[in-house]
Amino acid sequence: MDLNNATSEAAGCGSPVFCTIIPPHILDNLAQSDDPARYEPARRTLEHDHERRAQRREIAARDLTPAEPGAAADKPKRTIYDARHGTTLPGHKVHSESDGAAKDASVNRAHAGLGATFELYLKVYGRKSIDGTGLPLNATVHYGQRYDNAFWDGERMVFGDGDNDLFKDFTIPVDVIGHELTHGVTQYTANLDYENQPGALNESVSDVFGVLIKQYALGQTADQADWLVGAELLGPNVTGKALRSMKAPGTAYDDDVLGKDPQPATMKGYVHTTGDNGGVHINSGIPNHAFYLAATALGGKAWERAGQVWYDVLTGGKLAKNAQFADFAGLTIKAAQARFGAGAEHDAMVKAWNQVGVTPK
Repeated sequence: MDLNNATSEAAGCGSPVFCTIIPPHILDNLAQSDDPARYEPARRTLEHDHERRAQRREIAARDLTPAEPGAAADKPKRTIYDARHGTTLPGHKVHSESDGAAKDASVNRAHAGLGATFELYLKVYGRKSIDGTGLPLNATVHYGQRYDNAFWDGERMVFGDGDNDLFKDFTIPVDVIGHELTHGVTQYTANLDYENQPGALNESVSDVFGVLIKQYALGQTADQADWLVGAELLGPNVTGKALRSMKAPGTAYDDDVLGKDPQPATMKGYVHTTGDNGGVHINSGIPNHAFYLAATALGGKAWERAGQVWYDVLTGGKLAKNAQFADFAGLTIKAAQARFGAGAEHDAMVKAWNQVGVTPK
């Protein structure tokens, strides 16, 4: 696969515009398939994403200074809409916070996933919704025809139903919901540029908190977790186990149609490419792996120590928009010492970044 020719402009993010869970190199491979059942959903997805990219750019340009938290900021306010397989957003309102379970499983999963994300950020880190002040969480399900993606558009989560061949309904994996909503958290905090190493950090932060949300919801310790992103998303005809593996980047899938997982685990395999905004979904495997190494070295519940360090760096005000891996690594080491002292947490950060070949600044 020629990563330089991947259709990043349609499927990825203009800085910091439109971030989707399916990497552009996967959609690009599917769009070039000879099988209409494979290339038609992919090409349609690319077309839809191209249209949404411009709209997200307008949203990203707005003032994102959070308002003062209201009295109910510590409780989620979720609203679910149904696009009814169209592409007009937000669609038809079908579920509010106080409503009971819906007949539509996608609506219920979206509601639960928004809640799981809200709960982790509030109960673990004291953050009131993704903006820190109780921002309502909105989502739209059943977007498009066999739409193979999910995204946070700056205002809401949007879920496709998948093609039921290679990808299932995108409301199924809670880590995918957590990943996309964390792009919103990043938007309101460090607002990392969406290209090259800052973009890979942007993607990695979303993967990190996506898996932490899943682990928190399941009550898993670091050694019990699978460390996979989107494990429940791949359809029965895919040779693979997930979209990404934080434990072993580059091993998530190896499929005749999707291609082979291109993520490196260390700087030795860093991919230099003009596609995918400089490989943001690819080189994110390096900081992903560093987090996995630190979290598993510390053991226990990954959100308590390793996750706390990552959150402190993301929200601490010292992470520059154009931060490189070395900058982020240095900040995690300082944050670990600031919060936990010169002990196991500090040592785990130093060792993890060393193992992936990043020299902290």
